Amino acid sequence: MEHTLTKHYKAIIWDWNGTLLNDLEICIDAMNMMLHKRGYKLLEKQHYKEIFTFPVRDYYERAGFDFEKHDWETIALEFIRNYRDLIHKSLLHDRVNEVVSYFQTAGKRQFILSAMHQDFLVETISARLDPSKFEIIAGLGDHYAESKAGNAHILVDKTGLSKDRIVMIGDTIHDYEVAHETGIDCILVADGHQSKERLETTGTKVLNNLGELIDLFN
Repeated sequence: MEHTLTKHYKAIIWDWNGTLLNDLEICIDAMNMMLHKRGYKLLEKQHYKEIFTFPVRDYYERAGFDFEKHDWETIALEFIRNYRDLIHKSLLHDRVNEVVSYFQTAGKRQFILSAMHQDFLVETISARLDPSKFEIIAGLGDHYAESKAGNAHILVDKTGLSKDRIVMIGDTIHDYEVAHETGIDCILVADGHQSKERLETTGTKVLNNLGELIDLFN
């Protein structure tokens, strides 16, 4: 079926963080700033990709935080502040513009779905990509739902397409779970926040990088 994907799918729902935006390093740095401050062991990239998960509170516990000692809300807000301070260092993954343009030329409708706050999401995208290439940019807050899965349902409804004509492209098991809950297909890219071995446990198609999407759809 792979050679028929271009004809089959009419809409692409992109995850942003880790899929289009290469923010892996700053996420590790933001967490390590917090761990160092409290005398905990710092994370290395491979270990991070093995423990990162949703809900993120579980990831924080795997990273070393004991929420019997630390207030969850305080820790979560501190990470967001660190992340915002570092976001200027994050660039797009290799070939993002090429891949987005490829789907645009092929007549695919494109959307972005993220767990980032709506205003910050639009700001972050606009600094790196032409937002007009995406019909809807859906983050949390604003007039969208209060969860990524909720936003996914809204986006699917807004397309007016049959669910089998829509595919989500992400970089985490959670992206697969959101797609599965919404009833759409999912392709994962092992160039973000979780290892390829973990992604392959979903049983869905897993690529090494975004560039492989063009080969997959051709």
